[in-house]
Amino acid sequence: MEEITVLKIGDTVPDMEMDAYLPAEEDFGKVKIKGILKSGKWLILFFYPADYTFVCPTELADIGAKYRDFKKEGAGIVSVSTDTQFVHYAWQHSEKLLAEIEFPMGADPNHKVSKLFGVYDEKTGLTWRATILIDPDGKLVASEVNYYEVGRNSEELLRKFRAFKHVRENPKHVCPARWQPGMKTLTPGKKLVGKVGEELK
Repeated sequence: MEEITVLKIGDTVPDMEMDAYLPAEEDFGKVKIKGILKSGKWLILFFYPADYTFVCPTELADIGAKYRDFKKEGAGIVSVSTDTQFVHYAWQHSEKLLAEIEFPMGADPNHKVSKLFGVYDEKTGLTWRATILIDPDGKLVASEVNYYEVGRNSEELLRKFRAFKHVRENPKHVCPARWQPGMKTLTPGKKLVGKVGEELK
């Protein structure tokens, strides 16, 4: 059995490709991770358990509603499950909640991608609800994993992406809890120790 090393936060993501259904083009194709990153974009991999399920279409519709905001700010999104690209095609055409989504739907039937990111559930053969954020240098900067029953929030994902983007562009800054663009950031240093509350006033 091939042993797969699970990536950790801060690791560089290797190049890989997946078969995909491309709703925006109404066609099948390939998704190449390095191809997205080479264009200077961030990449969000949005893992979900399976097509034709119940919470999953609400999540894909939710992130689909914010897709243009992510795209405008330089992030590509690829949803991923262990279904094939052909099942993605059928599901996207039958489920009304998915009618307007535009991002690629990656296929991981051999589980290599989900195992690489540590989000494959050996007991069920499905992936957990996992959100992976990769910066333009290919570094894994965020990973959020949820169990099956509870869906995610695209507004929080967008906030988190904007915060990571800000600190990458402003490496001396860090973003406090609930930070939104335009809010005050912090600059770590001796003078800030024990004085964060005062600094944020």
